[in-house]
Amino acid sequence: MGYQLESRHLRYFLAVAEELHFRKAAEKLYISQPGLSRQIKEMEQGIGIQLFERSNRKVNLTPAGRYLQKGLQGHFKGLNHLIQQAQLLDQGIFGNLKFGYVGSAMQRIIPELLFAFQKEYPQVRFHLKEMENQQQIDALMAQELDIGFVRLERVPKGLKSFAVLKEPFCLVLPSDHPIDSKNITDLSMLKEESFILFDPKYSTSYYEKVMQIFDDSGFSPIVSHNTIHSNSIYKLVAYHFGISIVPRSLRMDHMEGVKFIELDQLPQKTVLSAIWHTNNPNPILNGFLDEIRKIKSENLNSSD
Repeated sequence: MGYQLESRHLRYFLAVAEELHFRKAAEKLYISQPGLSRQIKEMEQGIGIQLFERSNRKVNLTPAGRYLQKGLQGHFKGLNHLIQQAQLLDQGIFGNLKFGYVGSAMQRIIPELLFAFQKEYPQVRFHLKEMENQQQIDALMAQELDIGFVRLERVPKGLKSFAVLKEPFCLVLPSDHPIDSKNITDLSMLKEESFILFDPKYSTSYYEKVMQIFDDSGFSPIVSHNTIHSNSIYKLVAYHFGISIVPRSLRMDHMEGVKFIELDQLPQKTVLSAIWHTNNPNPILNGFLDEIRKIKSENLNSSD
């Protein structure tokens, strides 16, 4: 087809089809009536279809013209919706946010954030994946994730982070263990026990902090099992395979077979941090970081 159909021709056609009057359509389009008539005539000749039946008194659509009008109205409605969605995406209030997290973040922080953020931005969709710290780092560096929640002391160049939650540790014991919060005086009381700990690959810095607790208590723990899942720890503790130490955010007071003793007097605290790539182009990320900052002070102050 030699004729080059442009979007302005379609707008001209829809204006005349709506008004069924060339002068009124021309006024609506802010162009001259002869110019509009010429453009419509050229369009009909170019596409080989008669769109209007003309007489001295009136203008009517042909059957082909009515069909084209209906189709174009749907097309432009869809196009306007597409542009509106693109504008919302540019403003950071529509689209997708991909993030990873260590398991303990799902107990409180992430549900709080999702609930608060989606109230304000209901058109944002989240893609969540539980991942070890290093997996999150790798995915963030490759920009396969928008944000992560990790337990790390330092992050690689190119990434930024800030603390979201600072909390003490908890001792996890079988519910029938003779030691409880009333008679515990020092962790050295448990030096003959077997310990079930998070695997060092879960977070090397987290593991080292737990080891500092044992160092300060004057003994090296007997580590019988390592895992990356808190539920595995609780099952093993409930069946008397050992005891454990976990972040307070993983405390579950109504879990059958286990009990928790908060170690809030220890100097060691574990920090959950939000982490992201400095060059992340997703406009939703800034709004989500603002939401995290809203709860940051409350969590840090209440958890010391």
